[in-house]
Amino acid sequence: MSRSERLLDLIQVLRRHRMPVSGKSLADELGVSIRTLYRDIATLQAQGAGIEGEAGVGYILRPGFMLPPLMFSEEEIEALVLGSRWVSRNGDRRLADAAGNALAKIAAVLPTDLRENLDASALLIGSGETTPSDDELLPSLRNAIRRERKLDLVYRDGSGADSRRTVWPFALGFFDKIRVLVAWCEMRQGFRHFRTDRIAGLEVREERYPRRRVALLKEWREQEGIRPQ
Repeated sequence: MSRSERLLDLIQVLRRHRMPVSGKSLADELGVSIRTLYRDIATLQAQGAGIEGEAGVGYILRPGFMLPPLMFSEEEIEALVLGSRWVSRNGDRRLADAAGNALAKIAAVLPTDLRENLDASALLIGSGETTPSDDELLPSLRNAIRRERKLDLVYRDGSGADSRRTVWPFALGFFDKIRVLVAWCEMRQGFRHFRTDRIAGLEVREERYPRRRVALLKEWREQEGIRPQ
């Protein structure tokens, strides 16, 4: 176990106790010496942790405290790095920039040993071509999904024929080479999937669609047999 993980475990143990707990009890629960326990508490206090108490009296963590530098395990960091790298390669430019910025913010508050793990992550995203032609559409689609707004689309099918649709967008799927908008189609009165590189025209209405996005997503998952991620 790394030192950072040990400090995180100490925070979690303190969270479980509503009354002051002795250093010996904490050390026994964590499987460390009392000397190591006192040193770890001093380290956390120096980093701003709201731990009150002293040796011989007991320790308690102030309610509501969250220590950002210790929020992630090593595997969680690997998952964040892998996800960020995937978004940087497969998302639109604005989303890719956001992923890079988020990872930089996480790196800025990580302890040294975990930051080194982040920088040296061996989990890589394979090279592959994506479809850049829809980059300008994706921010508008994401915004419409967040705000639960209707979309008027000009959609071009595989044979090149255009159709006009009014849809209720509630999800956006990112795949290696294409992106897919998932929406309720008013014309078809059902769920439909639209390749974003085939959207020839797009207008976001100010009109909110009549159902909640979460409800549409749940119903679509049940229909498709997809478990929530």
